[in-house]
Amino acid sequence: MRAFPEKLQKHILINNLSFTYATHTSPQLKGISFMIKPGEKIAIVGENGAGKSTLVKCLLGLYMPDNGSIKFDGVDIRTIDPKSLREHVSAVFQDFESYNLTVRENIAMGHGKIDDDAYVEVAAAKAGVGELIKNLPNGLDTELGAMFHQGHELSGGQWQKIALSRAFMRDAQIVILDEPTAALDPRAEAEIYDNFAKLYEGKTTIMISHRLSSCRFADKIIVLHNGEIIEVGSHEELLHLEGSYADMFNTQAKRYSA
Repeated sequence: MRAFPEKLQKHILINNLSFTYATHTSPQLKGISFMIKPGEKIAIVGENGAGKSTLVKCLLGLYMPDNGSIKFDGVDIRTIDPKSLREHVSAVFQDFESYNLTVRENIAMGHGKIDDDAYVEVAAAKAGVGELIKNLPNGLDTELGAMFHQGHELSGGQWQKIALSRAFMRDAQIVILDEPTAALDPRAEAEIYDNFAKLYEGKTTIMISHRLSSCRFADKIIVLHNGEIIEVGSHEELLHLEGSYADMFNTQAKRYSA
């Protein structure tokens, strides 16, 4: 097995990628091809069942494609040591875990800097949960969850910010966010995405979001439908195209304005 490239220099190349679940007869992804440059911000959008999360899990090496390839600077994902891949890629999913542990352990478990208060606090602040932690009875060492006699319970949105903090603990080259703000209210989500470029400066970022207002920060938006790419472009380019992305965006905009 090969090591993940120490620093991406050229691109991530997805070529003619297809994937079918063992329990399905028809493919979930069909002939997907696109390129991601180092440091580029990519948004993947589409209706439920379009194949967004499946594509992300292929990029993470959790699923291996039936056909086609995923290459990082020419190195095929099939040949990369999974441990080396995980060291260079950080991911936050919508169905995140909330652990009956301390705040510190929830944010930094398995990380070498778990005892570095300043490092953990910076990660928490980037995810918008810094003030909350300061107001907890024991700060970073406050026990969370009902398992503890005096465990502090968090709301769904607060738990999601804790999960998001984990992504900032690792200095990964590639950050994958699969609906990372789904449990947050629109204002809290806007705060995170308003700082999107600053938070992920220099990082290659791949984001899935149903709220298309967040996609305006992306360098490139990929629109999926029934497992296929139907549109690619920037937010402005796709609005000008007046296709599927523009329809979805305008529908959401009307809902908010109403």
